Amino acid sequence: MLLDLHTHSTASDDSRASIEQYVKWINILRKKGNHIDGFVVTDHRQFNHDVNYDSISSENGITILKGAELDTDTGHFLVYGINEKISSIINFADVTMSAQKLVDVCDTYGAIAFPAHPGRAGIGFAHYLDNGVKGFETVKTAERLNGSNRPGEGEKAEELIQSKGFNGTGGSDAHIVSAIGTCMTEFEANISNEVELVAALRSGSFKAVRMNKI
Repeated sequence: MLLDLHTHSTASDDSRASIEQYVKWINILRKKGNHIDGFVVTDHRQFNHDVNYDSISSENGITILKGAELDTDTGHFLVYGINEKISSIINFADVTMSAQKLVDVCDTYGAIAFPAHPGRAGIGFAHYLDNGVKGFETVKTAERLNGSNRPGEGEKAEELIQSKGFNGTGGSDAHIVSAIGTCMTEFEANISNEVELVAALRSGSFKAVRMNKI
């Protein structure tokens, strides 16, 4: 199953793409012979429990799940499996939150958090490790392929993943419609909800892929 694990909708202040527009573009990609089963909406510094994509998802045969991209004291982290308990503990708008606390809370309450674009200058996990940050023993995954990486950032991410023995995911980091699906994660299991997504991510049975390399 191929899912783009990192996308931003108009709920993010730097994105121009709506969910409906992403869906239309995926249908165009499919007609051209491209394979994409769905995507996860990971808007910046927020999570809305009331938003539900079941209708548009079922109408189009596209799996649409929810997560978040959060700013922390150790770079940006992708979070999946968010529930009410986690939302009551973590202030998603806090751009200086403890990444270690975020990881620990997710580990405890059935979610998962790991570094987004870890090779990115200033906001990537590798930058902080290079500057002496310790801990994060339970982190086993990082974003390997990011469709919005600048030159050198993908190589830095790969260096980190290889040195730590991490599993690596793929996501487009789409902020415009045409970017969706450029990088994805190929799962061995079928995934229909966030609980299954977390289980698949914790299993390590996946790999990062580029659409043009599938």
